[in-house]
Amino acid sequence: MRLRIVTPLSVVVDEEALAVRAEDDSGSFGILPGHADFLTSLAISVVGWKRIDGSRRYCAVRRGMLSISGGKDVAVATREAIAGDDLATLDATVLDRFRADIEQERSDRFENNQLQLNAIRRIVSQLGSSGGTTFA
Repeated sequence: MRLRIVTPLSVVVDEEALAVRAEDDSGSFGILPGHADFLTSLAISVVGWKRIDGSRRYCAVRRGMLSISGGKDVAVATREAIAGDDLATLDATVLDRFRADIEQERSDRFENNQLQLNAIRRIVSQLGSSGGTTFA
């Protein structure tokens, strides 16, 4: 089976795999050669696979889409991915950073929305006080 994990900037993984394990919102699942075509949205998690030589590799992904086509091609498109051999490091360090980044983005989006709403309120207030059309 061919496993490819790509980000907008690079191909992080492109190699043969005997088996792949990933996680979506419903939980962890495994993929073997001949798997039915499949498409799912990945959670922040670690994708693991067994290589042809029997060794195991891992890649922390910051969400993404996983697709299986033809029972032999597994593709993951993600915003950010970090590959490595040490599951403990990826699990403890990288996933925590991914989660913190997402929380920061949510906070930034909330603050941005608040600024936009305040600007709109101020514009509406100025329009109403200058004798123009008032809004309810």
